[in-house]
Amino acid sequence: MTDNRTRLHAPEFAADPQTAYRRLREAGPTAPVEIAPDVPATLVLGYAEALQVLRDPANFPKDPRSWQRTVPQSCPVLPLMTYRPNCLFTDGATHTRLRGAVTDALARVDTRELRTNLEETADALIDRFAADGRADLVEQYARVLPLLMVTRICGAPPVISEKIVSGALALFDGVDSGRGIGEAVAELVAAKRGKPGPDVVSWLLAHQAGLSDEEAVHQVALLCGVGSEPLQNLIANTLRLLLVDERFAGDLSGGSLPVGDALDEVLWTDPPIANHGAVFPPREVQVGGNPVPADQPLLISFAGANTDPAVDSPGRAGNRAHVAFGAGRHACPTPAQRIARMTGTAAVERVLDRLPDLEPAVPADALEWKPGPFHRSLASLPVTFPPPPQQIRPWLGSPTPVVRREPGPYQPVGRWGALLRWLRGG
Repeated sequence: MTDNRTRLHAPEFAADPQTAYRRLREAGPTAPVEIAPDVPATLVLGYAEALQVLRDPANFPKDPRSWQRTVPQSCPVLPLMTYRPNCLFTDGATHTRLRGAVTDALARVDTRELRTNLEETADALIDRFAADGRADLVEQYARVLPLLMVTRICGAPPVISEKIVSGALALFDGVDSGRGIGEAVAELVAAKRGKPGPDVVSWLLAHQAGLSDEEAVHQVALLCGVGSEPLQNLIANTLRLLLVDERFAGDLSGGSLPVGDALDEVLWTDPPIANHGAVFPPREVQVGGNPVPADQPLLISFAGANTDPAVDSPGRAGNRAHVAFGAGRHACPTPAQRIARMTGTAAVERVLDRLPDLEPAVPADALEWKPGPFHRSLASLPVTFPPPPQQIRPWLGSPTPVVRREPGPYQPVGRWGALLRWLRGG
């Protein structure tokens, strides 16, 4: 451990982050932390201080290149913090140009049509385990549904979709540096440059910003990354809240489905990306009266800022003043927020509609959280339910009956390529 800093990468932190945030606040609105072995950073826990940093790109730029030269290539957080020419890691005119293209392309997505497809895909995933009477809603549902949505709005054909899904999952599992998803997206961009269609990638390439192929690849890869772990966590954390928190579980048993309220609660207290928004001040600066060293990551604790006692209050339904989507020029673009909320809401509602008697298979305190400095991510969400009547759903290719499999131990679905081909009718 570096200088007795709190280890955000430790299992103990993942198990109970709010206790760690309360302890860290005793020293003020910022605190020294460790994001990987011997990799120091500073964490912003105050809501006002988080807004100060996020709204001041002149003093808190996003470019990590000075810092990353000091970090070993084997550093586990490097794949998610390495500079890329996308709208996450750039500032000034470059950021404005790239972000404008991404925002305009996403604004053209027909969210009603997307929701219809999302619900059909969600039903297809649920059909695969509905007859079993049990499932892991992370591994068998939340982990892949958002990525299928992203590859659809990007107009990816089945073969490239399979590569993007596999690459994105490998990146967030820490078994790939991002090369896999980068190569898959490059193949997609090349295909759309030659034959554009009504999709986000084609709209990016045709945008007046004049993106090069390399710039387009990095923007699309960023969209695929955002559509992976963060949306997975939003879906899973909302389902967990609805199942185990008596404020919501009681309403579910009475027939009311406050999914929107639960989504807002998660974005306040258990945001899918808990600590990130990294900036790299080029000189020592003061934040909340505490010094922050130069060329070292300054991370925003979205979860810590949202639960800052200065702004924390009960009854947050409908209150969207949280910083889960960031703030300032680098906040998640409004069309992306709209798509994310729609995806989370539709994904949760389909599970609750299809499996109304859903129950957690283990006590709430037995659920495991994946360690890591950035995400708030369940390792699994096991549930049980009475198997619904079998159905035949004629979509995505030839009709696919829901067939009850022979009883046996649960085996997680690991071959996402086979699943993707099946969903596409292959």
